Amino acid sequence: METKDIIRELRTKANLSQEELAEKIYVTRQAVSRWENGDTIPGTETLKLLSKLFGISINTLLGSPRELVCQCCGMPLEDSDISKEKDGFFNEEYCKWCYADGEYMYHNMDDLIEVCVKTMANESFSPEEIRAYMKDRLPRLDYWKKYKNLDDGGKFEEFKRKLIDEINALGVEGMPNVEKLNALVGGYVNLEHRLPNGNTVKFLDDNATYLGNQLECEFGTDRCFGVVANMDFILVCTYEENGENPELVVYKKR
Repeated sequence: METKDIIRELRTKANLSQEELAEKIYVTRQAVSRWENGDTIPGTETLKLLSKLFGISINTLLGSPRELVCQCCGMPLEDSDISKEKDGFFNEEYCKWCYADGEYMYHNMDDLIEVCVKTMANESFSPEEIRAYMKDRLPRLDYWKKYKNLDDGGKFEEFKRKLIDEINALGVEGMPNVEKLNALVGGYVNLEHRLPNGNTVKFLDDNATYLGNQLECEFGTDRCFGVVANMDFILVCTYEENGENPELVVYKKR
């Protein structure tokens, strides 16, 4: 689809008139009409506003002229996977696992590789094959090429170390010490916990990115510990395979 058709379709689906859309993005109705007629296309700043308003990337608004790839982990990007800045605008350079709310989630290439190995290994590709592929692939991506210029002076790593110390200080019985925290998108770890009254509740935001890990119980049971945290809270729960029958252990505000 062309940009003119995409804008018209998005506006129509949102039940907005040309005038209403124009008001939301600070342009005239005539400007919207010209876009939908194919006479012009929005400028860069207006594309950013349209992107935020409709929740799709600028790349999609322009008819997907290029293949988006996360410049940290190399994952092909769909709109649902693209990271966002603190102000809600898309950052089309990274996935939401590698960059969230203005923070780069990985500062050690080996840590990222090990996370990818755990999630990508299957019957077709062994952990060794994936590890070798990632070690060849990652250094070619922009993030790792310019990593020194993007480094925050170790502030994020210091925050993670402090968070790990706080989690381990909880002394949860049967849970081994946390040694690493990985980036986790809420929608993938937002389990439904059953309340005493029979209702269920989710504690996380599906669209937010957290730090966390999964740990095997020291008592050798079939339940695992799940740890999720951010600047505001620490959550520890246990669950069976595939997240079945979760039980909340700790929810602590920081």
